[in-house]
Amino acid sequence: MLRTKVLAVWAAVPVAVVVAVAGPARAGGTPEADLEYHGSAVMSGDRMDVRLVPGNHGPSAVDEASVQLRWSVPLADRQSLPDGCVRTGERVVVCGTGALPADGLGKPIDLGVVLKDGAPEVTLEIDTAWSDGTVDANRSNDQARVLVLDTGDAYVF
Repeated sequence: MLRTKVLAVWAAVPVAVVVAVAGPARAGGTPEADLEYHGSAVMSGDRMDVRLVPGNHGPSAVDEASVQLRWSVPLADRQSLPDGCVRTGERVVVCGTGALPADGLGKPIDLGVVLKDGAPEVTLEIDTAWSDGTVDANRSNDQARVLVLDTGDAYVF
């Protein structure tokens, strides 16, 4: 039992060192950006269409970022995804945003997926997967959770 406590202390030491080193590095010149995603999702039957516009409030530009979209239900095995998007799991697709200028918008991402089984409602979660090494201190606007009903109506986020 004593050995477990000693290992826990040793395991915590590297984490404390990493935090202490990472803190000043951010203040010392790591670029900072404030990414956001706005758009809409429409579900009709087993198909969901998502239109997503990435943005950046700056202060630094981002050469490339990627956004992760996760559905609460599995996607069909076969998907036809647009260029720049790849399926990374049973319910997950990641899309590149391209360059995001400081205080500007990126190119819209139009993504249509087929759900494995029809559902009366699906939750879509959107989040930044990668941001080219920039720090985003305001994560509230690059994360969204949208309940989309099978009505054919657009649900805006």
